[in-house]
Amino acid sequence: MNNATLARIGTVLYALIIGTFGVLHYMNASGMAPLVPTFIPPAGTFWIYITGTCLILAAISILINKYSRLAGILLGIMLLIFVLTIHLPNHLHGDSGALSMILKDTGLAGCAFIIASRGK
Repeated sequence: MNNATLARIGTVLYALIIGTFGVLHYMNASGMAPLVPTFIPPAGTFWIYITGTCLILAAISILINKYSRLAGILLGIMLLIFVLTIHLPNHLHGDSGALSMILKDTGLAGCAFIIASRGK
């Protein structure tokens, strides 16, 4: 397989995962709402739905390769914001599962930036 084929397979897999995370935000909004930091108004499901929408739109953009550079940059920034505002504070307060979330979202952000570097 050539590099272009490998890159496309990876890009499609990544977009499908990001899109799935977006759908899961809609399916479990009330369960995820307590994760939204209280210093970000309005609290609750509002930000969960916004985040889910952003994830789904980024996935579509990446899949069809329209505005995928912008989508990758914005997605990467959003994921790093999650690391800094949600997962890192949780880790520092003793949440044993937060480290895996830090690593997951940092890795997904890195992939988003790689996709942005190759996008239109």
